[in-house]
Amino acid sequence: MGERAARRGATELLKWRRKITPREKGPRDLVTEADLASQEAIYREIRTSFPHHELLGEEDPVDMQDRRVALDGYCWIIDPLDGTTNFVHDLPNFSVSIGLMHAGAVIAGAVYDPLLDEMFSAGTGLGAKLNGDVIRCSNCSNLEQALIASSFGTNVPRGSVEVARFIEVLHTSQAVRRLGSAALNLSYVAAGRLDGYWATNVKIWDIAAGFVIASEAGVTISGLEDAEVDLYHPRFVASATPTLHEELKKTLKDAVRPAS
Repeated sequence: MGERAARRGATELLKWRRKITPREKGPRDLVTEADLASQEAIYREIRTSFPHHELLGEEDPVDMQDRRVALDGYCWIIDPLDGTTNFVHDLPNFSVSIGLMHAGAVIAGAVYDPLLDEMFSAGTGLGAKLNGDVIRCSNCSNLEQALIASSFGTNVPRGSVEVARFIEVLHTSQAVRRLGSAALNLSYVAAGRLDGYWATNVKIWDIAAGFVIASEAGVTISGLEDAEVDLYHPRFVASATPTLHEELKKTLKDAVRPAS
């Protein structure tokens, strides 16, 4: 169901592709229309088969976004367009992300890149797949050899913690990328295209599907400050191996540690 719904949403997005000029006045209004068209198509598809399931999408009113999903219910967590800036600029690397939550945990997910026609999917205990083929994360265990991605806010000030972390990992790893779609970043770690990823400025709909895909592919995930990841306020690190995970977390901590 998640895969089919993601394709429905992507069909709506592609109708809007190249209709939005990124430098025109008020492009956000047109992006919102594309978002809403995608989300409504996804909602219709899911409601056909699961009329009693909860739905939580990025374009829902704020008071709905802030609610906690009932622990004993099913809820679909939907990002109808992850990678908005890329989409507006017609830059490849945007996706539709759909996760299914039950009892406080994401149990299934689908992330679809319509330009590459790549469908990443997973279910708890069923493994992770790309277009039906099983995927696994890389075996990279050394940060110096790792390709890392990051997500943080767009207008961070000079000298901020976010910039310090980025620079520290940039100097310690093989390379760092800031690609624009959190859902695809997690999927790429799952598929071995990236070795690690950290994020401090994402929402539940950005990462719900990606979390189960990455986990089922063997990726190690933890909170940025060693705490358990709160899906409603996610700040996390995801790495291909436990050894790399510890090294990446240490590097991120060292970036903000006061000089002695």
